[in-house]
Amino acid sequence: MQRRKFIRNTGLLTAAALFDAPLNQVYSMTAGPAVNLGIIGTGDRGTGMMNVINSMKERFTIKAVCDIFDFRLAAAKRLSPAAREVKDYRRILDDRNIDAVVIATPLNLHYQIALEALEAGKHVYLEKTMTFDIPQALKLVEQSARYKGQILQVGHQYRYSPLYYKVKEMIEKGYLGKVSQIDCHWDRNWDWRRSVPAGYNDKQINWRLYREFSGGLPAELLSHQIDFVNWAFNTHPDQVLATGGVDVYKDGRETFDNIQALLRYNKEGMVGNFGATCGNARDGYIFKIKGSKGMISLLVNEGKFYPEPETRKELQVVDGVSGATKIEWTRDGGIAVLPEKTKDGTYYAFEDFYRAIRENKQPSSNVHTGATTAVCVHMINQAAFNGTVENWKPRYQV
Repeated sequence: MQRRKFIRNTGLLTAAALFDAPLNQVYSMTAGPAVNLGIIGTGDRGTGMMNVINSMKERFTIKAVCDIFDFRLAAAKRLSPAAREVKDYRRILDDRNIDAVVIATPLNLHYQIALEALEAGKHVYLEKTMTFDIPQALKLVEQSARYKGQILQVGHQYRYSPLYYKVKEMIEKGYLGKVSQIDCHWDRNWDWRRSVPAGYNDKQINWRLYREFSGGLPAELLSHQIDFVNWAFNTHPDQVLATGGVDVYKDGRETFDNIQALLRYNKEGMVGNFGATCGNARDGYIFKIKGSKGMISLLVNEGKFYPEPETRKELQVVDGVSGATKIEWTRDGGIAVLPEKTKDGTYYAFEDFYRAIRENKQPSSNVHTGATTAVCVHMINQAAFNGTVENWKPRYQV
């Protein structure tokens, strides 16, 4: 059989075409002057992003840091000694020398600070989840439309990782066949607490454990995987069922330390199983996308494709017929999606933030996509806390 006819009949490309082809998305950065940044919120995530930003000095300069807590300002100052320290974020918004802000505050503050930043003429990198609840998500979409010259990017960095971009490409080209199930977990054996310094209270430091400030595990962890599914399949869930509880740490927390959610995607004929626990770390991070031709298993920075038996046979025959690069099978019968591990996803996200500002183009993770994921997270929490089945409403479509 001729090679071209064989490939057409099997519906497969060669191994080289699948795993060696360049990404559609170009990661070389647009040239231009550095963007002057203000960091609003310098806790664990804020300083973590500062470490990445400081490795991109030709693109970003941190001019100011803001936090209401002295010990966090001191930590930020050690990372960026030349940055101005402030406790009121409005002083950053009033500074005309600052082009953009990074917002890494507790979730309940995201909406108000982001809106004020847009009103002040700043570009915004807003950490996930975009907003605390559904009404705020819909309002931010509506209000941000007034600021077309400004970028609002949401920190769902999987949308920028070469690994996850390649997986999206594989899904679109049919390598997995009919996807019917997605299995996502983010497990740990830890109480999720930070120590509380003298002079502070638990709600100030451990805000993630309290419902008035936080979306809990769905917002802080599972939102990344939920957002990727929305993006890769151009979809949203139609129905959400969830359950959970404070099952491990009886310490006064309000957000669940053990949660499981089922998301039904009617158009795709697909079920997503999203879960997180603070009571066992054995599985850690799991992200499996299961289709009739094969499964992809992802970690944060590496992934493998496991073809079903018939697909595996076809891949091997195509490889032999075409003379393409020989498939390198892993010991467990998979194929590496990319030849090496990727960088921290935050790096790729800030690459795109810089490009979006300089080219005045919408980033992949923007106010519209961020709102869709924020709606999903809120639906999970409503279902879990209230014991209800939550259904997608037409007004959520932004």
